[in-house]
Amino acid sequence: MAFAHRGFSLAGLENTLTAFRAAWDLGFTHLETDVHATADGVLVAFHDDTLDRVTDRSGPIAALPWSAVAEARIGEGERVLRFEELAEDLPDARFNVDVKTVEAIDPLVAAVERLQLHDRILVASFSDARRRAVLARLSRRAASSAGMRTTALLAVGGPAPAAVLRRALHDVDCFQVPERRGRIRVVTPRFLDRAHALGRQVHVWTVNEPADMRRLLDVGVDGIVSDRADLLRGVLEARGEWPPR
Repeated sequence: MAFAHRGFSLAGLENTLTAFRAAWDLGFTHLETDVHATADGVLVAFHDDTLDRVTDRSGPIAALPWSAVAEARIGEGERVLRFEELAEDLPDARFNVDVKTVEAIDPLVAAVERLQLHDRILVASFSDARRRAVLARLSRRAASSAGMRTTALLAVGGPAPAAVLRRALHDVDCFQVPERRGRIRVVTPRFLDRAHALGRQVHVWTVNEPADMRRLLDVGVDGIVSDRADLLRGVLEARGEWPPR
């Protein structure tokens, strides 16, 4: 599987409609994004807690009304994107959504229910509590990736019985992980073997070098999340694995 991380833009227009459309035009059907909620509950596709890094405005998104966030511009005039606008603009795309805050839970649930995105979304979060809160509020199942604690159970935990692991992973479809976290190598043969034995996929983020993409695919990872959708497509084409599943 191939995921375009925050869309695709060599100009730094991450999480903009231009970036997501560019990834789609390259053939990427799976688009990764992050969501925050404004002070008045509008769900936006945006990575950071604040506007400061990528826009011409500043301030924490959670403390600002949508009317203020809507005035911010990314690059030469790109708007901050409402998540529902993204889902409606690309009606055949699938979205890997990282829930960044507790405040984003209910707006995301509302968006999924209103647009019936259950089969087009994978709910992700570093926090298992946030991830599970979204899943619990949905009217029907959506795919989900493990949070940090659940991932640690598989990555560094002892030889837990398969039944224990299966219970812990009852709402988990995949593990989306960095190859390393600090000094700890997460993606090891043992980790891959355990995940696959439990019927779960492993997707690695954020991989931007073709040599790393090839190496990880060779050891058996199931997906790559990349800022360089162009390079990832080239690697997969050379392997005869394009278009991705």
